[in-house]
Amino acid sequence: MTWAVETLNAKVDREIATLPADLQASLIRTVDLIEEHGFPFVGQPHVKHLTERLWEIRAKGRSGVARAIYVTATGETVVILHVFQKKTQKTPIKNLKLAKQRLRDMCL
Repeated sequence: MTWAVETLNAKVDREIATLPADLQASLIRTVDLIEEHGFPFVGQPHVKHLTERLWEIRAKGRSGVARAIYVTATGETVVILHVFQKKTQKTPIKNLKLAKQRLRDMCL
């Protein structure tokens, strides 16, 4: 079975669309790595565990840094819950809370 990466909904698609082109390209490159090699074989600096079930895809480019918070769902599927351009060293609490809320909504 091959790995698949999908977005939770149209809101997440819009979040990705608002990123600068270089950050979108970096994000897509990491998504391609996950789909090609599988989540367990893609590690830092591309992905990092955040908390509980949440992980992040780390995108970096000339425009700055972006993160895509995701969860591994049933089977070999990664679901991106929230995407944002990062402006501080630590991932802001509000972004983690939003991703956790979307995860709860997804599980209902």
